[in-house]
Amino acid sequence: MIPRRGLVGALVVGVVFAAGLAAPLLAPFAPETQVEGANLLGPSAAHWFGTDELNRDVLSRVLHGIRVDLLISFAAVPLGALTGIAVGVASTAHRVLDVVVQRALDVLLAFPNLILAIALTAVLGPGLSTIFAVVVAVEIPVFARLVRSEVLRVRELEFVTAAEVIGARRGRILRTHVVPNSVGPLIVQTALSMSIAVFLEGAMSFLGLGVRPPEPSLGSTLNGSLNYLDANPAYAVGPLLVIAALVLGFQLIAQAASAATRTGERTW
Repeated sequence: MIPRRGLVGALVVGVVFAAGLAAPLLAPFAPETQVEGANLLGPSAAHWFGTDELNRDVLSRVLHGIRVDLLISFAAVPLGALTGIAVGVASTAHRVLDVVVQRALDVLLAFPNLILAIALTAVLGPGLSTIFAVVVAVEIPVFARLVRSEVLRVRELEFVTAAEVIGARRGRILRTHVVPNSVGPLIVQTALSMSIAVFLEGAMSFLGLGVRPPEPSLGSTLNGSLNYLDANPAYAVGPLLVIAALVLGFQLIAQAASAATRTGERTW
């Protein structure tokens, strides 16, 4: 049975991302449209989060900005996770390879996320592709270390030893016994990584390292609001609410997955 908080988290994330997918239908204006005479207006029936300094509807920009997080969460995170899993599993095949891989992962893990983002931006330039590359680079060592530790743990269990005794090949044991029994923690980490990816996109765009105006994103919209909070406080409230909702939703999903994994282990 899925814990209630997991259902709440999935509902929150689902509603936000559904709004992002339907942004062309839900948004009252195109994200770059400048509405005549609507400079820094407060919330109203016509503009739920008011308008910005360029007469653009904030709600429309927030809805379209969600699509950036949609891409990062469901494309960049899985790509980084799959790459990390492949690296982690491969590193367990040979002791020398394991040492080399772990030292390379140490180098990646030595850089805080934003420092790594700044370094990659200096090479690639700001933009959505840079956010994508940063999220993938951040997730590879996390998943590689996690899957390595799980594989080393599971392959010492009795049922794996029994498979070896009856002559099962190492590749078959890894594919049919070890990897499937290492999935639980990976599901938890995936949900956590998606929340981190949302935060990282917001931080990079806020600092000018990611999506830059006039393209809409939650982070760049939040950055643009800083100088106009006295005129329209809702300018900042819109992107903040969405970022908080996504991070909270993914955290609830991760907590529910962690609880389900622990329950499954006790049952087994």
